[in-house]
Amino acid sequence: QVQPVESGGGLVQAGGSLRLSCEASESTFSNFAKGWFRQAPGREREFVATINGDGYRTAYAESVKGRFTISRDNGKNEMYLRMNSLKPEDTAVYYCAESARFVTIRFIPEDYDYWGQGTQVTVSS
Repeated sequence: QVQPVESGGGLVQAGGSLRLSCEASESTFSNFAKGWFRQAPGREREFVATINGDGYRTAYAESVKGRFTISRDNGKNEMYLRMNSLKPEDTAVYYCAESARFVTIRFIPEDYDYWGQGTQVTVSS
């Protein structure tokens, strides 16, 4: 398995919560940077959150700061995105991404080497 696999998307009402999971592609990259991106219909893929290799540094897009929490469990090769207070504008396909080159937090798609297939998150008003 080379491609990471996301799960946990679905339909939720505004104000609700979801937790996305990402199973890493290989244990080789368990200590490298990871991130979440999203893409809404007709829009460019955008950065959501990133976490460094040991999990002690994180960063978020302004639009999700204070509502979303990124975390990782290197022992399980998994990454998570806890999403609270969801809004209709959070509706998108969410992608997890792994870097095979960088340990520090990364903000642009070009710094990531492996991408999941995406999981749909739909927030109804």
